Amino acid sequence: MHELINAAVVGQELALAFGDGVECYLPLEALRSACPCAACQGEPDVTGRVIRPRKQIGARGFELSKIETIGGYALQLFWADGHSTGIYSFDYLRRLAAAQSS
Repeated sequence: MHELINAAVVGQELALAFGDGVECYLPLEALRSACPCAACQGEPDVTGRVIRPRKQIGARGFELSKIETIGGYALQLFWADGHSTGIYSFDYLRRLAAAQSS
């Protein structure tokens, strides 16, 4: 488990600082596109097949209006277009950052 020390929007990125010294910078557009909620990523039907919904994200959909810590393991991001159902675990955020840098 990773302890999050600080999370802040800097320009068009979410900056994260963790207790182990790791700092991550995630573009807001990439974060929204990687939203882990079922409405964005889909969910399995009875046969286990995942149908991914088509996402149409408007201009305000890439603006973060609020960030809340969920327990000691995740962030809930509130987007300016009203979307807020994605819970981003700290591990997921770090994996997204690693994928961005490679």
